[in-house]
Amino acid sequence: MTLSLHGIAVSPGVAIGCVHIVERNRLDTAEYRLKVSEIDGEIQRLLSAITQAKEHLKTIREHIPASTPSGIASFIDTHLLMLDDAAFNDEPVRLIREQRCNAEWAIKLQRDSLVAVFEQMDDPYLRTRKDDVDHVIDRVLRNLSREAPPHQEAPDRRLKDMIVFADDLAPADLILIQQHGVKGFVTEFGGPTSHLSILARSLGLPGVVGIHGARRYFAKNELLVVDGDDGVVIADASSKLLEQYRGRQKKRRNYFAKLRVLKDEPTETSDGVVVHLHANVELPEECQSVRDVGATAVGLYRTEYLFANRASYPEETEHFDTYCKMLEALGGIPLTVRTADVGSDKTVDKRFSGDSRAANPALGLRAVRLCLREPSLFLPQLRGIIRASAFGPIRMMIPMLSSIEEVHEVIGIVQEIRSEFTRKKMSYDEKMPIGGMIEVPAAALCAGEFARELDFLSIGTNDLIQYAVAIDRVNDEVSYLYNPLNFGVLRLISISIDAARSEGIPISMCGEMAGDPRYTRLLVGLGLKEFSVHPTGILEIKRIIKDTSAADSQQLVDTLMSDEEPERRQELLDSLCFDLPPME
Repeated sequence: MTLSLHGIAVSPGVAIGCVHIVERNRLDTAEYRLKVSEIDGEIQRLLSAITQAKEHLKTIREHIPASTPSGIASFIDTHLLMLDDAAFNDEPVRLIREQRCNAEWAIKLQRDSLVAVFEQMDDPYLRTRKDDVDHVIDRVLRNLSREAPPHQEAPDRRLKDMIVFADDLAPADLILIQQHGVKGFVTEFGGPTSHLSILARSLGLPGVVGIHGARRYFAKNELLVVDGDDGVVIADASSKLLEQYRGRQKKRRNYFAKLRVLKDEPTETSDGVVVHLHANVELPEECQSVRDVGATAVGLYRTEYLFANRASYPEETEHFDTYCKMLEALGGIPLTVRTADVGSDKTVDKRFSGDSRAANPALGLRAVRLCLREPSLFLPQLRGIIRASAFGPIRMMIPMLSSIEEVHEVIGIVQEIRSEFTRKKMSYDEKMPIGGMIEVPAAALCAGEFARELDFLSIGTNDLIQYAVAIDRVNDEVSYLYNPLNFGVLRLISISIDAARSEGIPISMCGEMAGDPRYTRLLVGLGLKEFSVHPTGILEIKRIIKDTSAADSQQLVDTLMSDEEPERRQELLDSLCFDLPPME
């Protein structure tokens, strides 16, 4: 009998194959106190285990085929950087010395501390970074225990054409199984913004996550269909259903082969309206991916990783070096650096956040609010950005603005730094654009005021939707209300776009809504001419734009925004968002 299980679609496409079940292989490590004479030897054991973990990851990285899309190695690099970080070296060593706990206990204590920080984060993308902590800690613990890697890390050709099912998978696991011909994956845990999910989309490996308790329904070598478009896993599919899914596979292969030829084509609608496609990145290593898909700029570089898992804030030189390396890698493509969006919900330093959790961290001291409060965090970054502006096209973007006074404060600080650099005869771009993010409803309603003071705007829909409908988007009980098509949200977006257009400055959208093909025609109809999305989504968005008439979409949107009847509005939204041009 056919069985359908529903989870979270994280990587599109259809995979059909027999299931390979990865058995649970969690470590049960001992915790005990050391004798004073054992401390130095235990520290050496820990450092040796960390070194082994790094060497293993480097080996995986070296064997990534040249044909693999650029940027894939950055997921391995992230774990290597974590293993080099003081959070994984100095702190566990301190615990061993001061508390005389064994290495396994020390590394687990540090794991709990780091995960607690990530679990406080409101942003689901950053919140799922705790998965990376778990993956790195697991490697170290296995080396300490002298255990073999998890079964999924030692695949062979017997996995070719199979579907892997596991509790969870690390990015390195996914790279390995993909190299050995696995067609798709299913996990019990995970979310759409985890590194696993992002990497799967980059690799083109269909996947569904978050199917809790699925292990009880799958038999070894049972034929599964993984529908990464709709988040469905089907066991014991009928021959007719299998035929339908195989037809979808063939159609998708042909479609994406054609998409690749769009890289060097101009991005404009069918009636000649030019649209700019920018890329969102979080690591310098992703710059090559930006060039590979023909993005015209980096519309959002998240700098939070520069601040995470460290005892002190990065110095000016570290900021400067990072931005200059990115500018060089981009080869003339403009780079938009978002200043640090950290704070009470994205804790990086307990000196300023305290030990207790805020009652509502999403509304607390974060982003520009914290930056203006703490010059030791903000000034080195501003100075690094301004210095880097002498070496390539760079823009600075301020997150979570809620009042024009915040803009004035930031620009005042920038002017002071520029004056200092002028006195010291230090080079910088006097015309470096400064922009701001529209993420707070108050900012959207006053977008005209912000547009008169700034050089560009960018709509961050992830937070804007959350604040507009007054819900916690990571709370399962109310997450159903997180709807980009909420009419109030569309009004806020429309107000922001119109305000920027009236003042003659560019406005982009860098939230997840911009990267969803279902909303492309709607956004074009609202007048959006700059999209900033993950590199893997750019060619799909370009295809939709080229098949879209801006005039027709605008006419539909004008009718939609003026109609007061909810049912008619919904019909118009359906025609704009769900009647997409077919894959051909």
